[in-house]
This record gives sequence, structure tokens and C-alpha cells, in this order.
Amino acid sequence: MATNDSWQLDLGARPLGASDVSFRVWAPFAQTVAVQDPERHHETFPLEKQDSGYFHGTISLSGPGTRYQYVLDGGKIRPDPASRSQPNGVHNPSEVVAIDEFYWTDQDWKGLPLEKFILYELHTGTFTHEGTFEAIIPFLDYLANEVGITAIELMPIAQCPGTRNWGYDGVYPFAPHNSFGGGQGLKQLVDACHARHLAIVLDVVYNHLGPEGNYLGDFGPYFTNNYSTPWGQAINYDGPDSDPVRHYFISNALYWISEYHIDALRLDAVHGIFDCSSLHILEELTSAVHQLGKQLDRNVLVIAESDSNDAKLIRHTHDAGYGLDAQWNDDFHHALHTMLTHETTGYYEDFGHISNLSTALTDGFVYQGQASTFRKRRHGSPTKGCNASQFIIYSQNHDQIGNRPEGDRLSTLVPNAALKVAATLVLLSPNIPLIFMGEEYGETAPFLYFTDHADLQLRSAIHTGRQAEYKDFGWLETGHNPNSISTFEHSRVHPGIQTNTQQQAMLRWYHRLISLRKKIPALGASTGKMLRLWTFPEQVLIMHRWASEGPQAIVILGFNPTSTKINIHAPKGTWTQALDASSEKNGVESQTNIPKSITICAEGQSIPIPSFSATVYLA
Repeated sequence: MATNDSWQLDLGARPLGASDVSFRVWAPFAQTVAVQDPERHHETFPLEKQDSGYFHGTISLSGPGTRYQYVLDGGKIRPDPASRSQPNGVHNPSEVVAIDEFYWTDQDWKGLPLEKFILYELHTGTFTHEGTFEAIIPFLDYLANEVGITAIELMPIAQCPGTRNWGYDGVYPFAPHNSFGGGQGLKQLVDACHARHLAIVLDVVYNHLGPEGNYLGDFGPYFTNNYSTPWGQAINYDGPDSDPVRHYFISNALYWISEYHIDALRLDAVHGIFDCSSLHILEELTSAVHQLGKQLDRNVLVIAESDSNDAKLIRHTHDAGYGLDAQWNDDFHHALHTMLTHETTGYYEDFGHISNLSTALTDGFVYQGQASTFRKRRHGSPTKGCNASQFIIYSQNHDQIGNRPEGDRLSTLVPNAALKVAATLVLLSPNIPLIFMGEEYGETAPFLYFTDHADLQLRSAIHTGRQAEYKDFGWLETGHNPNSISTFEHSRVHPGIQTNTQQQAMLRWYHRLISLRKKIPALGASTGKMLRLWTFPEQVLIMHRWASEGPQAIVILGFNPTSTKINIHAPKGTWTQALDASSEKNGVESQTNIPKSITICAEGQSIPIPSFSATVYLA
């Protein structure tokens, strides 16, 4: 079992000085394990066999920068499962990495509370032309000041095959990808983020490993056939010899927080993590992360992505939960997406009513145990007792864009005015908002699924599998070839100063919404129920929000494709316009019939609602 006081000197290669290196590896499938230095005529150095299948030894090598690999039973030559660096890819030797050679300047950084998170999800390889961690740094001022976000979320960065990948095919969980700039580049990015008071979230994958370069099965029972995932063998979290497997992944979580100063981990697809143990791996991992955060005097969070709508993930352990801090809420996305696009295929068939959107805002999950047409069964669990700030919401993310055959962003599916309505709802909700890279200015470049596998059969299987998934949505397109370099290049975004007038206006709108969220407590994340909603058959949603201090707010959101009118009977009082998405300042023709102030009395107040409008009033 991983403990916060021992994990640092545990797995992998750890330099002990100028030349000595300590090695420890779990390899119960091997009778002997030796370290081979390919630069010293493939000389081997045997490790001592210890209890529970571990091998350990201290060897005098060339120190940091030395390449090495393990020799199992005198035959199989494999990279280190806990490699900190794979400079030549997934099939080649690992590299010894110095632990304390980076000079950190973030000693005063304590992290951010969850309620302050405004997330910006990005893919390192496509966010800039260079596609590296360091290349992101010049854009941090833009993200912090011109956009206003408070945290960036990196899609997975663990070493994958080739030079381009979404990151979910990682096979070396401890090694930052060499094509992104490796560990040094990542540390520079994290330090630069903290200097600008930006938190950094890392997407990690603990439900499977990728298919190419995955050698863990040669070392020990890391995987199990008792369960299955759509992406590969399930991890052995509860079978025989599973304790060292749990130790491996918990150590990885703590490693990112301690050695790289990561502020939060986003656990990918935890519905693909199977564990029948009395202490679930998610609870154990989260507890270890929180404990380490306390020791480091930093606010460190654990966030889940899950398809199961299981509130147990974010319930406190005192309430029989796993204690994670937050989770992504796909129900909100689907409810919003169907209101904007009217798509009804695939999982979208369970949505399409404005009441779904209202439920997602008030309760988190739309489906809390009722029957799902798409799933052909009941789905979800009640969220009573969970806070709005525990649900991360979005109108777009890497999955919801990239799993479409053409990688369509909302900017290519709906009018510009509808994009502003979506942004207003996401950014002024009581939940934690997430923006996908380029969304803030209406990027039109697609975000496609891309890989760089060398295995021809694997390439073909992935392409075929993607096309089969499209059929669930009635999409006839064959989609782009994931392994083509052009698929990757087409997915690049163009952040920074926008020359397109419409994109400039969209960027201003995002900035104004975020500024208002930060300025008005009632429009920030909420841990209580200071929210009332009204829906109208004209496809209009009104959100009334308040807080213990500052003005109250009304947010009027029109999903109506043509102009209409509604009669509001509450909340009563006089309200002054703070933001109007159709104002000339935001780059579209002014809708002069939107009142600058409204007074709601017992008889109600009739208000014109132009098509796809978003207006904010303050008391």
C-alpha cells in the first residue's frame, strides 16, 4: 500500500548522487531481473529479489541521463514500467532522471479552492505550432488576462507511441511525453502557471494502458481478465497480487503532485475502473492525494470523469462515498447540446427538453435512477447532498468534439448568437465551468481523433472501430484516418490575438462573462442552493442567483430560434442590465428592444426575447 512517507524512494530509478542509482521494480513473473546499460556494451547488473515480487539494487552508473533497461530471466529486454523518461519512444531504453535539478519559484503557491476554478482544457501537441509544454508559456498571459481562466487542464501527457496522440494510449504513466518536451518542459510550464496564479490540472489514465509499447504484463499481473474495458485490458485492482498494482498507480498520482507540483488530477473514465475490494481504489487514491496535499500545505484536488452518473464518487467518505472533489457532468453537456443543435441520435435521444437543462443546473445529473431510452435501462443515482460546485460543466470538450467523425466544434454547428448563449450558461452557472481550447473565440478548426501507431494492424483496427461507433449516431461519414499526419495538423488551434472581427467579439464576450463571474459572488460557484430556475415553452430559461453578499442576479437565456415574448412573475424587484450578448459592443447588431432595466411586480413583467439571446440583470 502506498504511503506518503515512502513512495518517493520506491519505484523506478532514483539517483543517489553523482553516479549511484537505486532501482526498484515489481516483477513477480520473473525469477531474475538485471539492469542493462546499453551504452556500456550491454553490461548487466543483477538486482536482489525481495518479498512480494520486488527486485532492488543500487548500481554505480553515469548518474542522471544514463540510459537503461531491464533484462527479465536473462532474455526479455524491457523499459522500466516506472520510467521517468523515454527519450526515444516506447520501445527503447529508459533514462535516469535527476530529482532536484529544477529550480522552483512557486514556494508561496498554495493552490486554488475548487470554487475558484475556471478550467481551460488543452492538448499540448495541437495548442501551439511547436506542440510542446514550453511553447504554451507565452500564451499564459493571454489565458489569464484576455480570457480570464484560473486553471489549465492538460490532456494526458504520459509517454505514448509515436509523436502525436490524444494521450489515452499512454504506456509509461510516470514519463512526460518526449515529443512534448519531457519532464523539464513540464516543470517550466507548471512553474510559469503558478507565477500567474493559474492552477494546473493533469488528466491521468488509470483504467487501462495503451496497446503499443505496453510491457507491464511481462513483469507481473497488472491486468485482469475478470473485467473488460472498450480500450484494453482492465487494471487488476482487486485480484491476486493487486496490492502492488494499487501501489503503482497511487504512487503515480502522488508523483505528479510532489515532483511536478500539479494542483489537481482528472481521472479518466473511472467507470472503467473495477474494484470489489472493501476499500475502493478511488477512495484510497483520493485519500492519499489529500493527505499529501496537507503535508505540502497545498490545496490538491481529485476530479473524476465518469459515464455512470454515480454520486458516490463525490460523496464524503462519512456518507459512504469515495470522497473525490468533483466530477465532469456529461448530462449537462447533452442537455445543452440538444437545445442548441436539436440532434437526437445516440445518447442525445435521452435529452432535448429545456427541463433537462434546468435539472442539470439544480441537481447535477439529469438521470438519477430513471429509465434511459438510449441505455435501455435505469441510469444514475440521486445527487441529494452534493454541491453544485462538485459538477464540472461544459458546452464542448475533447470527447464531445473529437468523437464526431468530422471533429465538429459548436462554432460550425450553430449560429454565433447561440454560442454566446451557451457560454453565458456555462460561465454564470453555480457549477465549475470548463472551456475547450479555442472555444473562447469561436475556433472553427476541427479537433479530430489522431494517433501515431507503428503497427499496421492496430492502425486498421482503430480506424474500423471509430467508424463503428459513428453508426450509433446515424453518422454515415467514414471519418478521418486517425494515423494520418494531416488529421493531427488539421486539429491545431490558433489562440492569441484574433484578426477576425467575429472572433474578437466572441473573445470579448467570454472575457466579460468571466469578469462578471469573478466580480459578483452570486454568479460564482455555489456550495448551497441559492438558485431558482424558470423554464418557458418558448424555449427560454431564467436563472435567479444570489449569495450572502453582493447583488442578486437574473440571467435570461433564450434558446428560441425566432423572437418571442415571455411574462415573468418572479423574482420581484427592479433589475438593471449588466450584460447583453446582442449589444454592439460585442460585435453583432444591437437588439434595441431588450430593456436596460426591468421591474417585476405581482402582475409580472412582459419581456421581449430575441432569438438566441443572453442578458444578465443585477438587483
